[in-house]
Amino acid sequence: MENKNTRLIKLLQTGILAALCFVSFTFLSIKIPVAGGDAVSLHVGNAFCVLAALLLGGLYGGLSGAIGMTISDLLDPTYAIGAPKTFILKLCIGLITGLIAHNFAKIDQSYDKKYIARWTIIAAIGGLSFNVVFDPIVGYFYKQYILGQPQQMAAILAKFSVFATFINAVVSVILVSTIYNVIRPVLKTSGLLFPVAKNKSIN
Repeated sequence: MENKNTRLIKLLQTGILAALCFVSFTFLSIKIPVAGGDAVSLHVGNAFCVLAALLLGGLYGGLSGAIGMTISDLLDPTYAIGAPKTFILKLCIGLITGLIAHNFAKIDQSYDKKYIARWTIIAAIGGLSFNVVFDPIVGYFYKQYILGQPQQMAAILAKFSVFATFINAVVSVILVSTIYNVIRPVLKTSGLLFPVAKNKSIN
């Protein structure tokens, strides 16, 4: 079980990574307008969601992405109505990444740099592949059946979403794999990288 100090530090780290998700999606994205007043974005916000899952575990990582990017959606009139969808999808990205990295590969317990690097990439691909598949699908049904958008417009947005999420995923896998393997030794040396796999409640 985590002690109170460890839990507090993890919550602070979650907040920092949620802020990075927010900033990267809000200020470092390229918005592509789509018919009907909608838009898709090229961004690296998902990379920080995955990074949080690699560092802190699936639940903390998922919450970082879900909170950071949901707040970003709520502050943007174009994306505000899709905020619930964003929360669920980003939470799932973190949970899947954490499941692969920590429950299965247990990278936080390994000292083999090649093993860690390999499973970092695999876990990132796993979490982001989920998003590539389900973001357009969930978006389509959300727009059509929850928001009442015409089927044709929902389908157009879904097609653009496939393109955008795939590009985002490729860039994010490269970015997060590099960042994690660079900062991991620093955090471990400084005592700020905590075991994840041993605590089943956060994976």
